[in-house]
Amino acid sequence: MFLRLAQQHQEFVQDLVMNLQALTIILEWRGYSASCYTCGDQMKSASFMVSLREKHLIRFVVSDYGITWMELWDDRELMKLEGAEAIKQLQELSNIIKYSHTIQLTT
Repeated sequence: MFLRLAQQHQEFVQDLVMNLQALTIILEWRGYSASCYTCGDQMKSASFMVSLREKHLIRFVVSDYGITWMELWDDRELMKLEGAEAIKQLQELSNIIKYSHTIQLTT
């Protein structure tokens, strides 16, 4: 049972890393400064960063050891979330980007 859970967790991390890479591309297309760094080809971890405005930075880190969301303003930590709450916040960021693009297209 534990080996199966470990394998599922590794697959989950790989899926999350692939989605972060895709989100980075979309953000760059939309004019945001974004990056996603991974270690090696196995996609076992990633560090994702995006600058939403001047001095407003989001950092999302995923690895086998955990998942962390950090929001910074002027190099000061505003919020730090881990696990499921960090992923929910990442979804919120994706929704904001998605809907802001829709609004731009309709106006």
